[in-house]
Amino acid sequence: MTNKEIYKIWAPDKKRWVDWVRPVPFINIDDSSSRKEFIDYRIPSINYLKEVLNDTALIIDIPGIDSIKEGISLAKLGYRPIPIFNGTDPPIGTISTTNNQIIKPLLIWGAFELKNIKLKNDAPPVFLLDQNRLNRYKINNGIFDNSWDIYDGDLPSPKYLLENGINKIIVRSNFQAKDLRKILYKWQKNNIKIFFTNGYEEPKELKLKKFNI
Repeated sequence: MTNKEIYKIWAPDKKRWVDWVRPVPFINIDDSSSRKEFIDYRIPSINYLKEVLNDTALIIDIPGIDSIKEGISLAKLGYRPIPIFNGTDPPIGTISTTNNQIIKPLLIWGAFELKNIKLKNDAPPVFLLDQNRLNRYKINNGIFDNSWDIYDGDLPSPKYLLENGINKIIVRSNFQAKDLRKILYKWQKNNIKIFFTNGYEEPKELKLKKFNI
């Protein structure tokens, strides 16, 4: 498949939520992108959710490889996976703070998986983030900083979420990232309930306060 074909599988025409699929990681996908034999492609089980909840969107904020695999597992449950990866590739021959190249073979693999999954046109979304976007520790000045943050425009507005039947958000992560908390706080201020899970425990409602943002 070409990079455009792979992108279209993740963002098919006239489907809800796909406008938020970021094209950045798909641009440089080529034949060499799939040659990652050491990747474990086993799809994980979902322990914190038993069925699709039409009033609930999910945000998966874990390392990119695991985020995509969990997104496919949730697609089998009935959620539409929306990859939001904005990281750029470093110049050739340089070392970077974030390995964005490793995302590409998973997007190719995920496209083949999604071809065999029938999702409803109005399936609720699961937004996929790469927790490694926050890697900003530079050992020396020769390391290329390609870390990135998410901003309001990277995710739907609270108004759009509510108009499309979403009034709850489940965040699945190991910690609460500052860039995401800012967005979640605004959603919460607009009467969208926020829940948090580490992936093993039942999601618990999260009460965000402005001074924690």
